[in-house]
Amino acid sequence: MTVSAWRPSVPGIAEAFHAQFTDHAYPAHTHDTWTLLIVDDGAISYDLDRHHHGALGTAVTLLPPNVAHDGRAATSQGFRKRVLYLDADVLGVDLIGAAVDQPSLPDPLLRTRIHQLHQSLAEPLEAESRLALVAQRLRLHLGRPAITPPDRSLADDLRDLLDERLPDSLTLADASAVLGAHPVHLVRAFGRRFGLPPHRYVTGRRVDHARRLLLDGTPPAAVATTAGFTDQAHLTRHFRHYLGTTPARFARG
Repeated sequence: MTVSAWRPSVPGIAEAFHAQFTDHAYPAHTHDTWTLLIVDDGAISYDLDRHHHGALGTAVTLLPPNVAHDGRAATSQGFRKRVLYLDADVLGVDLIGAAVDQPSLPDPLLRTRIHQLHQSLAEPLEAESRLALVAQRLRLHLGRPAITPPDRSLADDLRDLLDERLPDSLTLADASAVLGAHPVHLVRAFGRRFGLPPHRYVTGRRVDHARRLLLDGTPPAAVATTAGFTDQAHLTRHFRHYLGTTPARFARG
């Protein structure tokens, strides 16, 4: 048995939980959050609202808040899973009934997006952007219409707001409140207008700021936090990705 649980700094995500179980069985219980689950190995058998279901690696499982469910390995080999517990308002309690009727969603694109969301949890703005798209696709599965496409000016307003806050972080929730638009509007409008999502735009701007600081003679260790990165390792990872070299080598060159 292996278990890893933490609270990401991502609005809307109450907890991330990764686990591998062989013979553990969950008793019937409820959560006050949405349970968004993908299986990486094996299979899970569970009852939701007294109806039997299974969770497989080819599908996404979405369990609604405040509805009783249990869980156990479907085979003797056990299972390995990744779970995100989402605040109830990420999808809305009005969709609970639809989720009870259809907790298993055979959607390869959705599963890929959830995998990418797990990989991005250490990058709050990226994770928040990915969560917005995941939530929108979940709503479509549960019968809620797609959000109306935004106009170009919204993307320009978001870019101006991101530039204004740099190098500090701006959450999509904050941007949504300021601009009066849904986070999905913001992510999709920005991507259509500028060809990349907001989090990549911010990272690129921070790397540019770091370059200027390095060329001015600022030590790499001091550049990281000044440019908006969490630490030097965070800076180095993105700097190498964008420029093919480390900050220290760039400064020496």
